[in-house]
Amino acid sequence: MKAFVLREHSFEVEEMPIPELNSGEVLVKIRFAALNHRDQWIRVGQYAKIQLPAVLGSDGVGVVEKVYNEEDSTWIGKTVLINPNINWGNNPHVQDKAYQILGMPTQGTLATYVKVNRDRLVEKPSYLTDEESAAIPLAGLTAFNALFNKGAVTAETRVLISGVGGGVAQFAFLFAVASRAEVWVSSSKEKVLETCMKLGAKGTINYKNPDAFKELTKSSVSFDVIIDSAGGDQVNALLSCLKPGGKYVFYGATNGIPSGLNLRAIFWNHLQLLGSTMGSDQDFNSMVAFCERHQIHPIIDKCFDFNDTALAFDRMAAGQQFGKILVKVE
Repeated sequence: MKAFVLREHSFEVEEMPIPELNSGEVLVKIRFAALNHRDQWIRVGQYAKIQLPAVLGSDGVGVVEKVYNEEDSTWIGKTVLINPNINWGNNPHVQDKAYQILGMPTQGTLATYVKVNRDRLVEKPSYLTDEESAAIPLAGLTAFNALFNKGAVTAETRVLISGVGGGVAQFAFLFAVASRAEVWVSSSKEKVLETCMKLGAKGTINYKNPDAFKELTKSSVSFDVIIDSAGGDQVNALLSCLKPGGKYVFYGATNGIPSGLNLRAIFWNHLQLLGSTMGSDQDFNSMVAFCERHQIHPIIDKCFDFNDTALAFDRMAAGQQFGKILVKVE
């Protein structure tokens, strides 16, 4: 089979043997894979416990071609999504120490075939194309956990989705709109903000304006929940936009650790800072059901041919995308 392999000094298509199955495993022929920032961080060496060589990719949709156990033969021929969680554990609120994500150290979806445990499979929602389905797993699960489990967003919530151009943020935006919350978004790109307004946003913030959050505060707009992945010195500005008792939910820190944190504002206003990661297996099933119930269609940025996978990574590294970047594997 073909796989896009990351080595210390190369990142290119190679021939690899088709994975051999063990009990409980199935073989999926991948049609489309989708990139996440996790993949790019691994590529540039900014991720914990990197093991090379690696076949990256946590998101994928494909057809089950082979199973190890006869009782799993009903899966053969079905088009499936793959739950990228590995060993989440029994605590629904936090992952186990043995937790991993599909795609490094295990072989990921940027390959013709991938083997996974049968309990990682969910049938592809019939209303979605294969491309749309491939965009959902990791980002959709992360957004679902942050928005609903940690943020407790409902139709009565005013929520700000920060940096809405990213994969997780776009799902948080789509899910919040579907929940009838009052949704605001921030971005540095006017076209992205305009698109979000057309898709249901109630307000926008262009954070290229250094006074954007101050102006928001002066206008008396404040939020019940803020969903963010950037961190950095923007955190205090975001906290200043929360209502008393508001929640700042963060699932990353791409801008690093803030140089200072306004603790007085946090305790005086009874603010909650809530860390979040992907979510449990039950959350994954609930997220897919939510998508089906509300007919969520992911925002697709661009789809690349398999041989151009490195170019797909370059697009993500340059921050040029709005929505998910896909790779056509088949």
